[in-house]
Amino acid sequence: MDKQVLQFEKSDVPVREPVTKFGGQPVWLEEPAWPLSAETGNPMRFIGQVRLPGAGVRLGYLFMTEEEDGEFVEGTWEPDGGENAFFAQPGRPASFYEVAPLETGPTHGPDHVAVTSAPDTDDESFTFLGGAPAWLQRNEEPKAPGTWEHVLQLDSCKAPFDVNFGDAGIGYAFLNSETGEGRFLWQCA
Repeated sequence: MDKQVLQFEKSDVPVREPVTKFGGQPVWLEEPAWPLSAETGNPMRFIGQVRLPGAGVRLGYLFMTEEEDGEFVEGTWEPDGGENAFFAQPGRPASFYEVAPLETGPTHGPDHVAVTSAPDTDDESFTFLGGAPAWLQRNEEPKAPGTWEHVLQLDSCKAPFDVNFGDAGIGYAFLNSETGEGRFLWQCA
């Protein structure tokens, strides 16, 4: 997928279409599959969904454990630690966290529709779809079997709401194109 820079516009109404958006509630294409925290068992917080390229409609869903009371949960940065989730529909969640058939759950706030644009030649944006990841630390592309594609890079300082990716952190989402299983991780300065 070619790199597309992301910006966000707050929506006055809930977004119910299968588009790239952050906040609000997921637009499920199949049965709801809300990920649960491996540590607490509570539903993870919905961050957003990404419309995936291709002929058919597919969405990638991004969640991360952030408790309502502000209690910190270890391991949200780990791609397979069970405290974050990225997966596609059609497709399947990973096996290292449980899911519940919840249609709605915790979120970061109201819907923000993503507006995409082609990067400028001197673009230094750290929030984009596709392209090659711009790592803050070392390369952490998934090593699990299969073909992995970089889908999303999200700068926590440019997100439409607070997300805890550490100090000025950046999140990275990858998708296994064969299974729809994903991996998410974040790095900070």
